[in-house]
Amino acid sequence: MIEAARGSLLGIEHLGREEILRILKLARRMNPRTARPLLRGKRVLLLFYEPSTRTRSSFEMAAKSMGAITTLVLSSGSSIEKGESLVDTGYTLRAVGADVIVVRHPNAGAPALMARNLDIPVINAGDGMHEHPTQALLDAYTILRHRKDLKGLHVAIIGDIFHSRVARSAIHLLSQFGAQLTLCGPPEFLPEVAGTLAPGLHITRTLEDAVRGADVIMLLRVQKERLGGTKISLQDYIARYQMTLGRLKLAKKDAIVMHPGPIIRGLELTWEVADCPQSVIVEEVRNGVPVRMAILARALGKAR
Repeated sequence: MIEAARGSLLGIEHLGREEILRILKLARRMNPRTARPLLRGKRVLLLFYEPSTRTRSSFEMAAKSMGAITTLVLSSGSSIEKGESLVDTGYTLRAVGADVIVVRHPNAGAPALMARNLDIPVINAGDGMHEHPTQALLDAYTILRHRKDLKGLHVAIIGDIFHSRVARSAIHLLSQFGAQLTLCGPPEFLPEVAGTLAPGLHITRTLEDAVRGADVIMLLRVQKERLGGTKISLQDYIARYQMTLGRLKLAKKDAIVMHPGPIIRGLELTWEVADCPQSVIVEEVRNGVPVRMAILARALGKAR
């Protein structure tokens, strides 16, 4: 086996501050509405073992904005359904001409396994409960559109943190830059030991405590079926953890509300919060395109 090809992006945990800043700086130079043929003739393979709307479409838009050719491979209707291994699928896609593979997989570590066996860059578009590095980068990019610096920001992360790859990547990134993080949710949705994610985390089960004085409120998706395995009912979750305009008033006046999507109005947040001036949820989606343009340019050596 070989090491992961240069340009691969497998997670935030081992990505240094300088490299994160380099990606964010490059993203600021990217304009999806202005054609930049940086990747003309390159083939971007989107390999998705799980459903996706935002991540998949923004990677496709990002690639095409730079002149690349994109091909989508889903687990359904392909040899994957016949039992082909992840590595053999990677060999096949490399053989037919892929220059970079963007992979989403239900198993943690799957992109890293593929990267160790291929000589082309692999980009992690979400792997199990492990990481979602491109989401963390676009969230940081979004925050920095509203704040000068990440250092010292009070960020409240609310919802199903234990199962969330988005939360893990966000925690790794934000803690590197000195943000103060508060995690909030039912006991079953919180990490057992906060220090296993990052030092200096604060955990609370009270939403009001989490959002009081917050600069950024990051809501996470809550799957109703997972609530069934906890001691808290759907109605109790809404009563205790739903973001309402009243609870939002406890945060700073200029606090922003974020959500990686898909949002469930009436569960994680009210309709009023989703559409209020402090909500940057749609902006997050929009920012995914320039950030992923930067990631693809970096992967294919066009990040100068």
